[in-house]
Amino acid sequence: MNITLKVSENTKEKMIKYFEDKKREKTPPYAVFQADESDTVVTLYESGKVVFQGVSADIDAAMWSQMEKNLNPSKEVEISNNDNKKDKDKKDIVNKNLYYFSNSIGSDEVGTGDYFGPVVVTAAFVKKNDIPLLEELGVTDSKKLTDEKILNIVPKFIKKIPHETILLSNTDYNNYYNEDINLNKIKAILHNRVLLSMVNKEPVYDFVIVDQFANPFVYYNYLKGSQHVFRDITFLTKAESISLSVACASLISRYHFIKSMDKLSSELGISLPYGSGVKADEVGYEIIQKYGFDKLKDYAKLNFKNTEKIKNYENK
Repeated sequence: MNITLKVSENTKEKMIKYFEDKKREKTPPYAVFQADESDTVVTLYESGKVVFQGVSADIDAAMWSQMEKNLNPSKEVEISNNDNKKDKDKKDIVNKNLYYFSNSIGSDEVGTGDYFGPVVVTAAFVKKNDIPLLEELGVTDSKKLTDEKILNIVPKFIKKIPHETILLSNTDYNNYYNEDINLNKIKAILHNRVLLSMVNKEPVYDFVIVDQFANPFVYYNYLKGSQHVFRDITFLTKAESISLSVACASLISRYHFIKSMDKLSSELGISLPYGSGVKADEVGYEIIQKYGFDKLKDYAKLNFKNTEKIKNYENK
């Protein structure tokens, strides 16, 4: 058993006095002392952290935790069982393997942080026997790969991996967006649509995984007005690093986003930047100078703060 307790200066003094005759000769780096208390090894560090290790660690930790509470009644006692954390970490590893080596449908989106370009949501179905091919190709989270790499990898698996993709154009995005329909609600609606389509095509699966962008309760609340809602979902944070189906969905979405950005740039005769930084402001201003403000609605997400900055450019 391994328990950590944070103690105040007055408790430290009590411990130093108590363990005076129980100290070991050798002291770990940054430790005031290391001592033996029956079946427990107690290490007090200069920082005030105390580590109790051994069969009776919980008993000794409880005693000194009570001492800390008595001496400092206004402070909250900081104590943690490190074994519980290790068990949680082991559980997480098991779960990752469980989701990774499975027949799963995963969904992910791109374009939600970009001022220009569509919102793209994809659901992809990956079977266990697809894993070797995807690993060989280096399929991973799209944020970890260059656009050049994505344009090279995706065509090699896109015909083999069943998927459903929705591209929400900027025109449609701006028509849908209002006080009642924010970006996360739009994302939830699109995820629901691609998932319903995929489970209809591929009804036999182990998991349906969504890269979590909202608490599950909030996610389903966004879908209250939808006629059909798919609910058998496992929500995971950083799911693209856990599930190959989510990683595939991420790459396919990014692939379509890159292609769309190239197409939109070609239409305008202006290279559209990714993201929503200063470069987006400058290009937005260039667009309205060349085509007028109304042109932005077909190429940009007008609810972004960039729009106000572009208006300020225009008024200068």
